[in-house]
Amino acid sequence: ALGATPLVYPAIVILPPADRASLDLAHARLASYDLAFFVSANAAEYGAPGSGRWPATLRAFAPGPGTAEALAAVGVRDVRVPATTFDSEGLLALPELADVRGKRVVIFRGEGGRDALAAALAERGAHVDHAVCYRRAAPASGAVGLLDTMREGRVHAVTVTSSEGVDNLWQALGDAGRALARRLPWFAPHPRIAERVRALGLDVVPTAGGDAGLLAGLLAWAT
Repeated sequence: ALGATPLVYPAIVILPPADRASLDLAHARLASYDLAFFVSANAAEYGAPGSGRWPATLRAFAPGPGTAEALAAVGVRDVRVPATTFDSEGLLALPELADVRGKRVVIFRGEGGRDALAAALAERGAHVDHAVCYRRAAPASGAVGLLDTMREGRVHAVTVTSSEGVDNLWQALGDAGRALARRLPWFAPHPRIAERVRALGLDVVPTAGGDAGLLAGLLAWAT
């Protein structure tokens, strides 16, 4: 809509969990929880129960508006999002989470997710369960089409939305693609992602969080 040509390269494949036991148990116990956290839009898509099964008394939390929108799409309303940064640290800064002593909490996440949120909530007195609802994998298709567009000079900027996606893309590009990628600005909407891009020796442009932050950063760069 703003006049750019987006070239979409999925850097992470999202798959169902290898073991659904924790997810099925969380769904069975859903009404017994006080607070529920969905760490990403993927967690919302793969972890939320079927329509009409969300308990009215269960408060849902998301690290950003994208995840909140994904939850709304599956019938989970009134989702709390951070007022500061769109991440676990932003969630933990919410006043209503300052004292969670005795609260029963479930965190819907992928395999091998960060433990910072769970650890902090447990330290504040909550009883925390995890529901593993998806797993991530690197694409097996390679990056041939992407490399062609880069060689033709049709890629002017790269946006990345996860550190794992950065690693997968870097691996798929190979030596020839990496040489081309080093000439481009890489836009990252979170300090952890920007740090990963910078560690690869790339030209990183940190932006504000979420899609809106990426768009604002791209517009500022383009002008």
